[in-house]
Amino acid sequence: MNNQVAQQQKPTKLTDLVLDRVKQMQDTQDLSLPKNYNASNALNAAFLELQKVQDRNHRPALEVCSHDSIVKSLLDMTLQGLSPAKDQCYFIVYGNELQMQRSYFGTVAAVKRLDGVKKVRAEVVHEKDDFEIGANEDMELVVKRFVPKFENQDNQIVGAFAMIKTDEGTDFTVMTKKEIDQSWAQTRQKNNKVQQNFSQEMAKRTVLNRAAKMFINTSDDSDLLTGAINDTTSNEYDDERRDVTPVEGEKQSTDKLLEGFQKSQEAKAKGVSNDGNSNEGKEASEEVADGQTELFNEGTIKPADEADS
Repeated sequence: MNNQVAQQQKPTKLTDLVLDRVKQMQDTQDLSLPKNYNASNALNAAFLELQKVQDRNHRPALEVCSHDSIVKSLLDMTLQGLSPAKDQCYFIVYGNELQMQRSYFGTVAAVKRLDGVKKVRAEVVHEKDDFEIGANEDMELVVKRFVPKFENQDNQIVGAFAMIKTDEGTDFTVMTKKEIDQSWAQTRQKNNKVQQNFSQEMAKRTVLNRAAKMFINTSDDSDLLTGAINDTTSNEYDDERRDVTPVEGEKQSTDKLLEGFQKSQEAKAKGVSNDGNSNEGKEASEEVADGQTELFNEGTIKPADEADS
């Protein structure tokens, strides 16, 4: 039903819906948008971008995504003062849900909106760069020295760090390349070519997202803004929500699992146990197990404890 509504709803109607909601928040919840941010223009730019977005089976996002998920993505974008026209955010389809994710530029822009933030920056550290960390008198991690060199630009990335400078001081977050890889392994987009082809920008984005999460959760800013930033950060990680859209390579193994499950249920309906009294019941149980194992190996089903570290 939600999909049908999304297909029938004109873009202008959806933008009007989000704009009305934003105005309500401004009136009743003290929502403050950035100066020079035109929410209407940003929403129109988002809809132009959404015309190009497809799911893994190349179906248009506006046809397969639920009305609620489209509205929430656009609202999250607006609450953070972002625009796809400035390459600050983009949209991805997971199952029948649309989700908005920030670029590195988007995270910088969003964090700068927090009270007291003066400067936000992230950098990568290459092999043979002069980089030293330490701790201040409050036992807080600090970057004591960072001297990048031109000749090291093509060397392997060994880590990245982010800096958030506020009225009260400077917060640093440091990640090794191993930690960055572990974070990437938790994202929903496995073997992401963007991470491979644009590793420097993606590494900066990853460490800045971690820094933003730690900083935001200790801030006194509006729950609307901090909630939207946190929701967007968690969108791209494997948690309780999964992309359940089947692709061609997964359909056969999924059908195998369902077929085995059906045989098992039929055996139980006949009053036959799976403890060895019936070959049919035993074969059905084994087929279910084989199907599950195959799906685990392919990555279609993930362990319950796999989550963002």
